[in-house]
Amino acid sequence: MQTSNKNAHKSRSNMQKNITSLGSLNWDDLKFFLEVARTRKASIAAKRLAVDYTTVSRRISSLEVSLGTLLFEKSRTSGFVLTPEGQRLLGYAESIESTLHMACEQVSGSGVALSGHVRMGCTEGFGSFFVTPQLSHFVDTYPAISVDILPLPHFISLSKREADIVIALERPEHGPYVCCKLCDYTLQLYATQDYLDQHPPIQRPADLADHSFISYVDDLAFSSELLYLANVVPGASASLRSTSVIAQYVAAQQGRSLAILPCFLAAQDPRLLPILGEEITITRQFWMYCREDLRKLKRITLLWDYIREVTEQNQALLMGRTRHMVFAD
Repeated sequence: MQTSNKNAHKSRSNMQKNITSLGSLNWDDLKFFLEVARTRKASIAAKRLAVDYTTVSRRISSLEVSLGTLLFEKSRTSGFVLTPEGQRLLGYAESIESTLHMACEQVSGSGVALSGHVRMGCTEGFGSFFVTPQLSHFVDTYPAISVDILPLPHFISLSKREADIVIALERPEHGPYVCCKLCDYTLQLYATQDYLDQHPPIQRPADLADHSFISYVDDLAFSSELLYLANVVPGASASLRSTSVIAQYVAAQQGRSLAILPCFLAAQDPRLLPILGEEITITRQFWMYCREDLRKLKRITLLWDYIREVTEQNQALLMGRTRHMVFAD
């Protein structure tokens, strides 16, 4: 009987301790926790939250005290690294964040539902030469929605919330994502008229052996989908290489080398001419995805549907059949 009483007393004591811990928890601290977990840098989190570094540090310490556990290991090289306890909290904190977003849309009315902020990550060329012009029209239609576009020559992480929506060359293999194939697009071989005038004629693929190319740095390419030159022109010599498709595009404009470029980029530039268009055409795909917990947000849905609409309207440009981009009505 004494053992039973002791166990009951211990259980009530633990429950009281949990209630006390929950009561001392500042829910706003979770916002700071999420930013530090995603950026691994208190200084970057401070900039995102528009506060100073000491505020971020104090909030994290306050949360750790409230929960009675260490959430981050601090490293000079790696920054703030989540502990196992921090990893477990991250999933719950992201669920709370998403639920709050949904709640705000549900109770605040349509005016708030069509406002807010969206961050879109995208491959560098598509983001700069197609998505950005299209988004300039989107924000005209929905001025209360602000959009960040991140056209970057590397992988963008949704798990770290570097973006809300991502357009990538490859479909994500796993994760809590909603994903769709956005579109096909083609790449062709391009050169300037000056280049063609000053170099041996190109009448068939075999003639390319006498020419120099601009291409990717193979061992630094962020996706195997970019390594097409060796397959298209075996033994091709690249006199200039870059991790950036925009750098390759600018170099091709100088009339010194040939370049394989996306049609949506090069076709809009009258200085670049397609070479052997019937023989050399590469088809690739873009995939669009976002986290499942964000997909139902109205601002995400609006942008998602808009991007799908304008890519459908621009299939001719994406597939190299026209030089002109069209915009949604």
